Order: sequence, then structure tokens, then C-alpha cells
Amino acid sequence: MHKPNDSLEDNLKSLEGVDDFFIYLQTNNYSPKTVYNYEKDLLIFAYFLKLRKINIFNLDKKLINEFKAYLASDGRKTATLEGESQKQLSPSSVNRCLSAVRAYIRFIIDNDIKCPVSPDQFKMVKKDRPHPHVAELADLTALIESPSKLEADPIISARNRAVLEVLFATGMRISELVALNKRDINSSGRIFITGKGRRQRFVYLTERAMNLLNAYLDLRKDNHEALFVPTKGKTIGFGKQRLTSRYIQEKIKQYREILKIDLPVSPHALRHGFATYLAEEGASPVAIQILLGHESLNTTTRYVNASDKFAEETHHKFHPLSKTEDRK
Repeated sequence: MHKPNDSLEDNLKSLEGVDDFFIYLQTNNYSPKTVYNYEKDLLIFAYFLKLRKINIFNLDKKLINEFKAYLASDGRKTATLEGESQKQLSPSSVNRCLSAVRAYIRFIIDNDIKCPVSPDQFKMVKKDRPHPHVAELADLTALIESPSKLEADPIISARNRAVLEVLFATGMRISELVALNKRDINSSGRIFITGKGRRQRFVYLTERAMNLLNAYLDLRKDNHEALFVPTKGKTIGFGKQRLTSRYIQEKIKQYREILKIDLPVSPHALRHGFATYLAEEGASPVAIQILLGHESLNTTTRYVNASDKFAEETHHKFHPLSKTEDRK
């Protein structure tokens, strides 16, 4: 752990179980920069508790709200790793600090240290969307559901709907989607992917996407191993055994023009939307990093190191289209 001086170290050590928390981060391969940021943000939290002359066992909803107001205050004066600071934090910095505190609270509860508040009570503050080019959720939802209304052939309708649902449910790249085989998906909707740079990761289907994918597969009358295939007797894209990226791109363009969605919508825009909307709902940037398969957390924080289990829990909890039923 970084040790700027004895006084600041004492502030950090006043947090129950904090040394074990940093050992946990280091032994779970969090990068030195990530550990440093957690330390910096938890120091702000520790300083706030010191000013109030309380500890984590005194926390309640009122104090959490006071802490959020303290973070956003332009008159805030706190101890930092670089000394004292009175700089007003941006909404993104406030949320990063809240995310660090949530991770710490989750850790101590998991390690049987009693705490009167839960991590979820440290709710993220609202902020301007970092990607104005990401379509509104209503437009993305309309696009995803459009094959059910716009395609006359029931197999094409079911397949194209499942394609769009899987893209938005998982945040995977279009190249990863067209390479999928049926055997790659287990019964719970967990998918093992080898992505860019041969980095391997798990992604997860929502219940809704799983149901729509199963409905499509039930209509299939073939033994092809590919998850998404052209319809029999029709030329789709450039391949006959596997749906192509080009076909999906052209179909999305067609649906978007029919729906008159102003902003460009593409397969990659669904990936951007996946990350942006998870972040807006308060999902951990580290969990989003895992789900997207980014090598660097800096790449992920454009939309705003944990275990695969935490990433899966985050996905199921925060995905905006996690329910089975269609939008009415």
C-alpha cells in the first residue's frame, strides 16, 4: 500500500479490515494503478468519517447522503495522497469514489465484519452521459425488437431478433458473435469467448435473450454447429454455413432507417450501449471491463480487478433488458 505519511496511513487504518482489503486486491491481480485509486478514494472516505468522529459501525442512510454531499461540495477540504485538496470532484470522480467504498463495504461484509449499511446504499450520482452518440434506450429497444415486426419469414424474424438480443445482452463484438457455435452456450446462458488479442472471458445472456435464442434454435431443422446460420435455399452474406458480419450490419442499417432512428446504430453501437447503460445503472467499471474483454480499465472508463462471479452478478443485476417480457 502507498504510504505518503504516518498521519494519512493512520486515517486509512482506521477503516476496519482495510489492510485485508488491499491484500485481497493485490492477490486478485488488480493493477497497481487500480489499487492506488482505491487507496486514494478510501482515504477520502476515512477522512470524512474522522471529521464526523464516527466509524463504519455508525453509518446509516443519512450519513451516506452526507458523504455524497461532501464529495460534491466545492467547499470540501480533505486529505489526499498528494496532501490537502479543496478541488470540487466531477460526477465521474464522485462515482469512482462511491464505487471504491462499495467494493470495500462488500468485502468486509463478505468477511463477516458487521456493517449497518449495504454496498447498494451508496448509489451513484446522476451525470451527463459520456457518449452522446449512444442511442436512447427506447430506440435501442425498438431496434432490437424490430425483426419480430419487420420480417415476414418466421425463421429470419426469430434469428435476427435473437442476433440483436445476444449482441446487446452480452456486449460482445460482432466478430465474436458470428464465430459462436451452439455448444459455446451452457444451459444458464454463460458463454466462453476468445476475443481480441486471444483474450478469453465469459459473457452472460439475459433471461430474455436466452428465451429468444432458444425459440430460434427450436425452429432450426439442421445439424449445423454454427449458432447463427443462413436460411436454407437463400444466399445471405458471403457464407452458406454461418451468418456473416456484413449481413448483420446491413440488416441493422435497414431496421434503423425504417424506424427513423436519428443516431447511427451499428453492431458496435449495441456494444457501446451495453457498456454505457450498465455504467449509468451504477455497475462497477471493473466488472464492465471484464464483460467487454478490455485489456485496460482506462478503455472501459470511457463509459463511465474483480472475479468472474462478481461480473456475472453485476450483469444480471444491472442489465436494462434483463426481463423476459417484451417492452409494451
